[in-house]
Amino acid sequence: MQATRMLNDVPAFQQVLEKLESDPVCQRLSLKSFLILPFQRITRLKLLVQYSQHVQKLARPFALDPNPFASTLQNILKRTPPGADEELQATQAYDALEKLIKDCNENVQRMKSTEELIYLSQNMEFECKIFPLISQSRRLIKRGELIALEYNLSLKWKLTTRPIYLHLFNDYLLLSRPRENGRFIVFDYAASSDVRGEKCEMKLHGANKNVFRLFLLQNSQGKKVEFLFRTETQSEKLRWISALAPQQAEPDLLDDSDATQVQCVKPYKARENDELALEKADIVMVLQQSTDGWSEGVKLSDGERGWFPSEQVELISSKEARQINLKEQQRVKHAKQQVFRRR
Repeated sequence: MQATRMLNDVPAFQQVLEKLESDPVCQRLSLKSFLILPFQRITRLKLLVQYSQHVQKLARPFALDPNPFASTLQNILKRTPPGADEELQATQAYDALEKLIKDCNENVQRMKSTEELIYLSQNMEFECKIFPLISQSRRLIKRGELIALEYNLSLKWKLTTRPIYLHLFNDYLLLSRPRENGRFIVFDYAASSDVRGEKCEMKLHGANKNVFRLFLLQNSQGKKVEFLFRTETQSEKLRWISALAPQQAEPDLLDDSDATQVQCVKPYKARENDELALEKADIVMVLQQSTDGWSEGVKLSDGERGWFPSEQVELISSKEARQINLKEQQRVKHAKQQVFRRR
């Protein structure tokens, strides 16, 4: 992100970079290629472990997948007797690489979050008590402009509207008035633990259909305040309510074969922080769906939660297939627990 800004803002940097990239030693690769190369190698190690475990079992009577590189630990365990040495070795290797990849992703995300906070701090003004925005532990969860609905008592309860921009972080929520050129005037904020989002059952006329309430139990002045917001779509409303909900432990879905399961048929790259990236064949437990084509779910393989377009997946209607998916994931969970106990 910093390199991109320097390319846009510092012409001299761009000239030097172009000269370096044109050198034969770079083999026509850009700076970006060199930056992402270490991460590509780490993910390839994970695939190599999966492939090597398949190679070790070639003498056994089972059918290999057409593309073994697409296999996961779940597929390895399917072909390994419970309690075998191969099960432990595969789980240990996979677990170690999975943690390494997670650490890399978290460090990259932390760097991006810090740069984003620096950028926001340069484009925010506070008319309330000044809030120290930059923090290494802070990350942006969701952002967006909503329409606030207010009843004007001086105009005989006429409903008026105004745009309010929300920046939801993992620890605080900031409310601001949007200005030109990406600038914001922050007029209030509250700790995430003092924020609640709820569905609104109030029936309003006209276009005011997708409405929800936002409560700040203790705002920047120590007061309790309430807002009524309207979104363009039902999915946007549900996504904000979900993002504003207090953080809780994820429910254990591995015993519920009646819960809705879907399988990814078209990969999806997450575009926003509350979205779920999907690869083909991923199994997702669906938590809720909107009427405009979005679903919220938990990926069975790693427990990641988020929203995704419903058109990217297909419903798993067979109860037997759902039970098999849960049974395989339970074995993966058990194998990882065994590795943890041996440490």
